[in-house]
Amino acid sequence: MALSKLTQIRILARPPFHHHHPPPQSTFISLRSLSFSSPEEAAAERRRRKRRLRIEPPLSSLNRSQQQQTQQPQKPQQSQIPQNPNSPKLPEHVSALSGNRLNLHNRILTLIRQNDLEEAALFTRHSVYSNCRPTIFTVNSVLFGLLRQSKYSDLLSLHRFITQAGIAPNVITYNLLFQTYLDCRKPDTALEHFRQFANDAPINPSPTTYRILIKGLVDNGRVSKAIEMKEEMGVRGFAPDPVVYSYLMNGCVRSGDLDGVFGLFEELKEKLGGFVENGVVYGALVKGYFMKGMEKEAMQFYEEAVGEGSKVKMSAVAFNSLLDALNKNGKFELGLRLFDKMIEENRPPWCLTVNLGSFNVMVDGYCAQGRFKDAIEVFRKMGEYRCCPDTLSFNNLIEQLCDNGLLGEAEEVYGEMSEKGVNPDEFTFVLLMDACFKADRADDAAGYYRKMVESGLRPNLGVYNKLVDGLVKVGKVDDAKSFFDLMVMKLKMDVASYEFIMKALSEVGKLDEVLNVVDTMLDDDGVELTEELQEFVKGELRKEGREEDLGKLIEEKERQKAEAKAKEAEAAEAAKRSARAAVASLLPSKLFGNKDGETESAEANTNLIEATSVNEEVLSPGENASVNADGESTEEAVTNSVDSGGIEAKSDGAN
Repeated sequence: MALSKLTQIRILARPPFHHHHPPPQSTFISLRSLSFSSPEEAAAERRRRKRRLRIEPPLSSLNRSQQQQTQQPQKPQQSQIPQNPNSPKLPEHVSALSGNRLNLHNRILTLIRQNDLEEAALFTRHSVYSNCRPTIFTVNSVLFGLLRQSKYSDLLSLHRFITQAGIAPNVITYNLLFQTYLDCRKPDTALEHFRQFANDAPINPSPTTYRILIKGLVDNGRVSKAIEMKEEMGVRGFAPDPVVYSYLMNGCVRSGDLDGVFGLFEELKEKLGGFVENGVVYGALVKGYFMKGMEKEAMQFYEEAVGEGSKVKMSAVAFNSLLDALNKNGKFELGLRLFDKMIEENRPPWCLTVNLGSFNVMVDGYCAQGRFKDAIEVFRKMGEYRCCPDTLSFNNLIEQLCDNGLLGEAEEVYGEMSEKGVNPDEFTFVLLMDACFKADRADDAAGYYRKMVESGLRPNLGVYNKLVDGLVKVGKVDDAKSFFDLMVMKLKMDVASYEFIMKALSEVGKLDEVLNVVDTMLDDDGVELTEELQEFVKGELRKEGREEDLGKLIEEKERQKAEAKAKEAEAAEAAKRSARAAVASLLPSKLFGNKDGETESAEANTNLIEATSVNEEVLSPGENASVNADGESTEEAVTNSVDSGGIEAKSDGAN
């Protein structure tokens, strides 16, 4: 009560308000604060207003910006420089990913998570010409999913499609394209696309671009070219990258250039001021010293990287490189202690010292020591540390188990793939198929091949030949013939494949089946029945007095092909006649100047069509109209004759 009275007194004591004198601000207490029960509530209201202003600006500021836009004098259109339509388009900003386009992006991401990449790519293609055009970020998500599953042909097809559709790529799109060509062992094509990107694209390469190129070149054995790319990276103003140096040092280790390993480390050390803080290069350095026989120096750098009081920052990749160096150079027990340390220091998401590569390295280490049960055990434990195995991890373990005669354990690991949501690829089935043949389990090998085909995978001709050869060796010629019938329309068979199955069938006396294979070969336009193969088939048929069967079969095939060509020509002629009749039915009778009778109109119509057909035969391919003796084109001549009411085209124009 006393506070309110005092406030009223101070208000009454104020001088009268004038326009040229602003009212003095109160120094005692604000009236607005009295509407809140506590200072905390007032502070909460201020924070709420600030949040609302950040989300929704006041109407005054919006009106002010609109007024400023209207007040700005518009430049005359003549002063505006027209843009070159041939200039490359800039990629869209991330702000374009909103509204319906964001909903489309999320739907396609859902398909990618469900591993339905074919539907995701098809949905993206259909959306390009719809009302909701996908952004380049959506396209990049699909491209990355295809790259992750090594579907390179589908990736390149989609990339070609979006390029023709006018969707401007960004630097991530180019990086995915470079990675695809490098994974396909085409480094020259990748470099060609990179030069075109660096010279013509409206955007600049990033450090990730150079990392992808340098790593891909090293993996393809082009270390010298990778070093040149490192120098170009420095010319463009990028800082020394320890990751790039680690790629180059590992490449020198693989090629046996140990001096190059130490030289690159000293160069990086000099550029960074005498100390390399990133531990990603220490693994390659330790490998180099081990290969040179300098174990003492190798252990010194190992202690410098992970010893007590070390100032080197170790990531999961850096730990994996050191772990691999120890396991492959007789220090497996020390590697086990390092792996335990990595697990202890792993505190996701803040500190990640273990990843999928860590478990793959340990699996390789255990298998190298012959401890396959421990390898399977550590492989199954990776889920406890938020690591999900992929197809490559499963293939790595399955391959090492199959190579050591542990087919049963390999099949158990293969059975766990579906439980983990991992799809096997062609290499998975080939490993199991080879192992089954080695274990005299030809039926199981054929079963794995059939599963591979039924799952939608595409085995190549080499895998098919390996299967058929294995079946024939164990006397299962009928099964080999059934797989031949299954794959002959799916694979591009060569002459050797046809010859192999013919010889296998002839050895068991199935000459009718041999003739069926010859029949299939004659229908295949990609191969030719050679004279040597004809002599072989004739020799086999001669044993049973059926030498003439081959000649009859070849003559029958030639007759069928001739009939097929004649039918095609007749169908083309019939289509041409129907097209002419359709054109004739669409022409109105008034064009011929005959209003009374229909007979003369029909005759004129027929004559016009004949003249036009003769004109089409006279014109050369690619020529739109020829000029007659009077200087008129054929089209003009026909038009003039119709307009004049005549019923026949001019002879000069029609001939």
